[in-house]
Amino acid sequence: MPIVAKLDEYGKGAWLAFAVLGFIIFWPLGLATLVFLFWSGRMGHGCGPARYEHRMNRLQDKMERLRERMGGAQPFGRGGFGGGWGRGASSGNRAFDEYRDETLRRLEDEQREFHDFLGRLRMAKDKAEFDQFMNTRRPSTGTDTVESA
Repeated sequence: MPIVAKLDEYGKGAWLAFAVLGFIIFWPLGLATLVFLFWSGRMGHGCGPARYEHRMNRLQDKMERLRERMGGAQPFGRGGFGGGWGRGASSGNRAFDEYRDETLRRLEDEQREFHDFLGRLRMAKDKAEFDQFMNTRRPSTGTDTVESA
């Protein structure tokens, strides 16, 4: 679906324009576009870590496309920020270079902390779901019945 990827690259505005054009050309096309937008979560206001993870993945995809356009240069290194553009050639201004390096280091730390947070959040959610499942599956311990003596 090259059109979906292209519209995702331009953002919500492009999707809205596409839906309006769909309504103008043939109203079922516009309606189908709106249904697709809400079903796929592209226009929803979802919350939670899944939304941010989706945004992070889209950002990383955009960065990959940008690298390809730049001729394979890696602006932020393989594992996140740092490398390529950020710590490559000097700008000629040492104060700016130090500021840039410190900012990139801070961004690397924030990205690492965010990924760790998402992992802990996923683990806590999985554990809660598993505990709930186990509580519903456990056989009764016999305290529900009255023993006759």
